[in-house]
Formats: sequence, structure tokens, C-alpha cells
Amino acid sequence: MTPVPAGVPDAPVPPAAAPEDAVPARGMRAIEAEHFSFLDAVGGVRGIVEAVLPGLLFVVVFVASGQQLRPALVAAVAAVVVAVVARLAQRTPVTQALSGAVGIGIGALIATQTGRAQDFYLWGLLVNAAYLVPFAASALAGWPLVGLVLGLFRADGPLQAEGSWSGALAWRRDPELRRRYTWATWLWAAMFALRLAVQVPLYLAGQVAWLGTAKLVMGVPLTALVLWASWILVRGSTAARPGPPRTRPAP
Repeated sequence: MTPVPAGVPDAPVPPAAAPEDAVPARGMRAIEAEHFSFLDAVGGVRGIVEAVLPGLLFVVVFVASGQQLRPALVAAVAAVVVAVVARLAQRTPVTQALSGAVGIGIGALIATQTGRAQDFYLWGLLVNAAYLVPFAASALAGWPLVGLVLGLFRADGPLQAEGSWSGALAWRRDPELRRRYTWATWLWAAMFALRLAVQVPLYLAGQVAWLGTAKLVMGVPLTALVLWASWILVRGSTAARPGPPRTRPAP
């Protein structure tokens, strides 16, 4: 490095790269963030609108049209199409909008085939059941799914250039952290079970308006609450903090 002559002020040092937590931690990754933000955890204002609006329009239009299925389906699908097109036009990631589009599209297809408005929500019920089983089973088996998922994103996990699968499972050597991940996994299992316990009877009774309302209330708001509770559980253990990425030794 070239020495700086005496009397000459040091060259300005460029600012350090922003830490990982400076980027909004969304979804399950928010569990290990330094600071928790309800808004960021569920995808920000835009993410909330994209998640809530199709279902809200379905319920509102269904009730306002005298329980007509077709206008409600058109309104819900149109909201998803607008969200995806807007993201494509602005060249922003469409992952979140597309994930919602798949669920709405499948629900609309099922309801169109059966002619029953409650079948618009059938796919969501099946998805919750499909999530409940592995979350509960992994907690019972001692391999909590929350830990397995978060391990993938650790600095020494396999999704990083210098990471590995052994790094993703390093938390299993810490009994306290493994216990915290297990409790967090049970929280998620409880959320899926609660949704089914409330919504399945409404589905079977054909209470479309109440079913849609329950789905909205137990959707983004409940997910944000479970993320926050999981963050509270996990943040107490310093072992939950991903270690610095490994570097290759100098040749």
C-alpha cells in the first residue's frame, strides 16, 4: 500500500457495506433479524395489499352482488393480474405477487368447476393442512423445521458461496437454540391448526362471507404475530446469530 505523505489528510474511507439486517428481513428470515418490523416481515405495504386485496374483493363483491360467484371471481383474479403486471412494468421482483396469483388462480379454477363459492378457499385449506403435518412432525422428531429453514440462510449455510450443509445444521449442537427452534416450530404448527379449526367448519357449512373474513384475519395479521413470537423466542440465544462467512486461507 502506498504511504500517505505527512501533512496530507487521509483519503476518505468509503462507507462499510450495510449489514444484512439493513435489508428488510421478510418472511421466516425476520425471526433472526436484529430488530423486528411487522411491516417488513410481511413484505411491506405493497406486499400486504397484494396478499389481502384479492380475497377482500372476493368477499365484498360476493356479498354486494347477491352472492354471485362469477363477479367475485373476476374481481379477485383482476386484482392479482394488476399486481403482477404492475411489478413487471416497474421491473420489480414478482415472486410475492406470483405466489399469491397461483393460490388465487387455483382457487378460482376449483370454484368455477364446482360452482360453489366456498371452494374458492379449498386450496388454501389444503395448503394449511400440508404445512401443518411437516411442522408438527419435525418438532416431534427433534428436527424443527424453523431451524432447518433458517439454517439454509446462515452465513455458513449452503446458500452462501463458502457455506455448507454442516453449517446449516450447526444450531443442533446448541441445546438451548434447538429447544427455541422447536418451540417456534410448534408456534407455526399451531397457526396452521388454528386456521383449519376455524375455517373448515365454515367451509363445510357454506358460510362464504364468514369464511372469507376468517381467512383475511388469520392470514397476514396472524402470520405477522407468529413471526414476532418466533423472533422473541429465538433472539434470546446468541447462537442464533449467523457467524461470519468463512474465508479461504491465503495461498
